[in-house]
Amino acid sequence: MWIPDTARWALTHGLIRLVLRRETRRGNTNALFLTDPAVRDDPYRHYELLRGPEPFAQGLAGKLTVHHAVATEVLRRDDLGTASFGGAPAPVRRLLARAGGGRSVIEPPSMLAVDPPDHSRYRKLVTRAFTAKAVAALRVRTEQVAGELLDELARDHAGEPVDLVRRYASQLPVIVICEILGAPVSMREKFLTWGDAAATSLDPGMCLAAFKHAQQGIDALLDWMRGHFEQLRRSPGEDVLSQLVNASSNGTDADGERLTETELLATSLLVLAAGFETTVNLIGTGIQLLQDHPEQRARLAAQPAHWPGAVDEILRFDSPVQRTARRALRDTEIAAVPIRAEEIVIVLLAAANRDPEVFTDPARFDVTRPNAGKHLSFSSGVHHCLGAQLARMEGEVALRALTERFPGLTMVGRPHRRPTSNLRGYDSLTARLETRTRVG
Repeated sequence: MWIPDTARWALTHGLIRLVLRRETRRGNTNALFLTDPAVRDDPYRHYELLRGPEPFAQGLAGKLTVHHAVATEVLRRDDLGTASFGGAPAPVRRLLARAGGGRSVIEPPSMLAVDPPDHSRYRKLVTRAFTAKAVAALRVRTEQVAGELLDELARDHAGEPVDLVRRYASQLPVIVICEILGAPVSMREKFLTWGDAAATSLDPGMCLAAFKHAQQGIDALLDWMRGHFEQLRRSPGEDVLSQLVNASSNGTDADGERLTETELLATSLLVLAAGFETTVNLIGTGIQLLQDHPEQRARLAAQPAHWPGAVDEILRFDSPVQRTARRALRDTEIAAVPIRAEEIVIVLLAAANRDPEVFTDPARFDVTRPNAGKHLSFSSGVHHCLGAQLARMEGEVALRALTERFPGLTMVGRPHRRPTSNLRGYDSLTARLETRTRVG
């Protein structure tokens, strides 16, 4: 069954927009988070308004939590599943599922939108590329990529302003994920364009024009993948995409696992897009935070052993993914609060990362914070981010290489944030590169 994009939008984002308008008129502060640009730019004061003694606050679509302990339990419970199709009601989910999913990372059979056993099956097929051992082996190549990009910046922009998001923060992770997956690095600019369009679909309540633009980006990426998979079927390599193609309906992998064409496309779409999208935000946010806190930058220069912890502190302090959602699979109870079957529970990851019960003086950025690694920026439980170790490594390599190569780097003008509320980062950071630290 085929459903036009306009109808798909109406059943998901359109319904949410109606709720947002109603709640905004009523003065609901939670609606402001999704509708007010000022709150979107600085959501942390808004989060603190929700931090009461109760484990849950009432959100627009269900309960929400800002508490680290409660958030962790929600993410790890097996009686709470994914909120597929953006948490749409059950009749809408069934209708959209019959129409065929796979056109978004929040639609089945994407790993973000399915639960075990399907989730476990998809994840097993790609997990070997992101183990700690595999990431450690990639570190030397990532350092080479960082050095090459910085050489280009020094050659092409010596003393001139340069956009570090476009020329560095976005380039490093997309080159690395292309090499991991066996995708052509020459396609990286198109991948970034398509991925940027697709990322906006993670925000609830998109207008119809934005939804269609996002869908165009996803469809373009899927069309490219179909053609690339045909090449891999004729001439497979040792890369992850070749392994996924081998596990499609045309064959099986070494464990006898099979993927349908839709499953193949959805899994590949998620791994490719997620392989660079949030890491771009991590690196860009790290650049700006270290500029805003020169004393922390100086501490890292004097004690480089703190770099791994610094990356976790960046992830804790300003999470690249602000929230996630779960749907109750059955009646249950969390923190002595009843949760009804089908009820949506929103986890504000970024707020949990600033829970004073876990993090002392949580609004302070401290690269030596001893427990920064307790953040929930990569989620938790079975849906813990597959690429967490890769993102940490890339963030450390990228930020350390940049600050060591250009210790006198200074920002020019105002940084510009991405116009999204769930994926948080910068789409432009203009800086002047200096190899000497300025005095005075």
